[in-house]
Amino acid sequence: MNFGGTIRLNRIGVCIIIGVFVLFLLYMSSNSSGGDAKVPVVKDVSDNNSINLRKLLIAAIQVAEKGGKEVVAVKKDNNLDEETKGKTKEGVNDPVTKADYKSHCVMYYSLKHWFPTLKVISEEHSSEKDCSNLLFLDLDLNPNTVTSSSISLPDEMIPPEDITVWIDPLDATKEYTENLLEYVTTMVCVAVKGKPIIGVVHKPFAIEPKTSWAWFAVAHTPNLKPINEASNNICTKTPKIIVSISHAGQVKNISEQAFGKNVEVISAAGAGYKSLEVATGNVTAYIHTTAIKKWDVCAGNAIVESLGGKMTTLTNELLNYSDTNVVNEKGLLATMAKHEWYLNRLSPSKVKV
Repeated sequence: MNFGGTIRLNRIGVCIIIGVFVLFLLYMSSNSSGGDAKVPVVKDVSDNNSINLRKLLIAAIQVAEKGGKEVVAVKKDNNLDEETKGKTKEGVNDPVTKADYKSHCVMYYSLKHWFPTLKVISEEHSSEKDCSNLLFLDLDLNPNTVTSSSISLPDEMIPPEDITVWIDPLDATKEYTENLLEYVTTMVCVAVKGKPIIGVVHKPFAIEPKTSWAWFAVAHTPNLKPINEASNNICTKTPKIIVSISHAGQVKNISEQAFGKNVEVISAAGAGYKSLEVATGNVTAYIHTTAIKKWDVCAGNAIVESLGGKMTTLTNELLNYSDTNVVNEKGLLATMAKHEWYLNRLSPSKVKV
């Protein structure tokens, strides 16, 4: 017997064994992360454990526009897969579509992909099935990609625990299903310690898809003009109120009590759309008398206040966007001037709901 013989290993067999072992490790690693979608964790595009607001603004603009493309694509396919979440307090159907979910997938998970420590709150929730074919947004951090080359954006570093991002992947879903597409927006809002400081509102169905954004005390898109109460004629304008289609009659009644029979009341859909109408001076006030979700109003709130306006509850309280309670139950008033005057006219002692 020769116990000193040589054992020869088959190289192909060894390679196969090693390959199977590596695949097993990769499989275990991918499944240990949990969550709804397989989101690879990448290095945060921040420095020194802080998030750069300049980079976050650029990302917010790009994900809002990418979400808008998903919304348009679903509409062109004419296969909405419409479902219902139930009815609002006003008895209006609250639908959700494939477009809501596809926009959510690309907006939410692209932000989490690039900023893993970021707290993001979305109107929608995704399952692995919804986001299984997700292609992450390839973030372009060149500011000239999404802003005018004449706009200089500073680097501002904020601890991630101070930031809450609110996204609405498709505002005005009901109108989207009814082909009232001018009201449809996708929105991103960045709040720091509860204060909305960056707002992005994208209109995917505009003649040319249009994005409006503002960063408080820093910069804004050219279509947005700061209002100077002392010089702008908005202070002397007859009140022109914009309200939600779902309860236009109720608010018209309140507005006539508060401002007289000649007040002009315009009904429209989408909180993003209505907030921009205030910010651009097309109306003097946006009034909402019932509950409203924070992802509906955060971006508009940031834009209005960045331009010198104000948005509060009807009891004159600022909305706190660090609070994860998503519903504001106290109504809403947005103006670019004479905010306290409007609040006084709308006080319960002067109007009857």
